[in-house]
Amino acid sequence: MNTIIVSDLHIGCRYFLSEVFERFLETTIKGYDLILNGDIIDDPKMELPPSHQVILNLIRRASHNRRVVWIRGNHDNGYLSEGFERVQFKRVHSIKKKLLITHGDDFDEIMPRNQAFIKAFKLMHNLRIKIGARPVHVAYYAKKWAIFYRYLRKNVMRNAVRCAVENGYEAVTCGHTHYPEQVVLNGIQYINTGAWTEFPACYLVVTPDKIALKTINGNAIN
Repeated sequence: MNTIIVSDLHIGCRYFLSEVFERFLETTIKGYDLILNGDIIDDPKMELPPSHQVILNLIRRASHNRRVVWIRGNHDNGYLSEGFERVQFKRVHSIKKKLLITHGDDFDEIMPRNQAFIKAFKLMHNLRIKIGARPVHVAYYAKKWAIFYRYLRKNVMRNAVRCAVENGYEAVTCGHTHYPEQVVLNGIQYINTGAWTEFPACYLVVTPDKIALKTINGNAIN
């Protein structure tokens, strides 16, 4: 029952906090099951740098002495999971009726309908970096567009909570939006575990008596 959940590592992405996550794997998760809640790989076709390959090796090794579940997100589609025989690959996972765990892209009605805008936005972001803007993940930059970003977050949250209500869960956790938060909506706890492409990276701790979202420094997020 003791479980740690993370999402949106984006292994292979230049912004992945690989050294931070390596320390996390080697210390924090001891004694806990590990749930990787989607977008663990940034691009299945990309060759990984050695430091990022190390992370996959550590995940593989962790699966030999604890339960490891890898929930596929939209970025993971097409990733060939060779060598991960002990890792359970799923689209959805749950801890009894206590917590529904899913990446969140299935609840996103905004991005699939606005692909042309998103492509243009990414091109603009890459151009900004080329001409000297501070390099950050595109999701970090998108947060500056507060109204649009809030609309996306709320859309995923509302649909996730609706799904939890319809299926009798007490709480639901997602990733996808890169925005860590823990709120109660319609009597259901909604938790988003953010992303490991910016500080503060977060993880969710699930025990028989609590569900707590924490930063890598151990601070709780209310």
